[in-house]
Amino acid sequence: MQGHLSSWLVKHGLVHRSLGFDYQGIETLQIKPEEWHSIAVILYVYGYNYLRSQCAYDVAPGGLLASVYHLTRIEYGIDQPEEVCIKVFAARINPRIPSVFWVWKSADFPERESYDMLGISYDNHPRLKRILMPESWVGWPLRKDYIAPNFYEIQDAH
Repeated sequence: MQGHLSSWLVKHGLVHRSLGFDYQGIETLQIKPEEWHSIAVILYVYGYNYLRSQCAYDVAPGGLLASVYHLTRIEYGIDQPEEVCIKVFAARINPRIPSVFWVWKSADFPERESYDMLGISYDNHPRLKRILMPESWVGWPLRKDYIAPNFYEIQDAH
């Protein structure tokens, strides 16, 4: 079932896949990584001027990685803003997705966190480096196939 935005994208010849609606009735779309930056700019111009959140997750051990964007269309005089969820999937080996930092500045830290925890490289991000883990850390801690280093933190016993 296509939603309002999916129908609009089809009408304008923009490649995507509708994933239906979530439990809150928010339309969810899948966009290919190579199409993501141009569609992000189009969505911004169309009125989705607020990036509410960005996160990433490991779909399955050895499978794809996903970067998820929650966009909101905020307009004056509208009681209920439109929302959409965009999912961009990347291959596990050398995962690359275009950064939307230059479209929504609020993507800065979330994209860096996704890089730090899952190893997704966001092309054209101005400061893509680790944000939570030390620069010397090896591996991507939130991947399902991650093997923790062989050390333990000393904890207080009292």
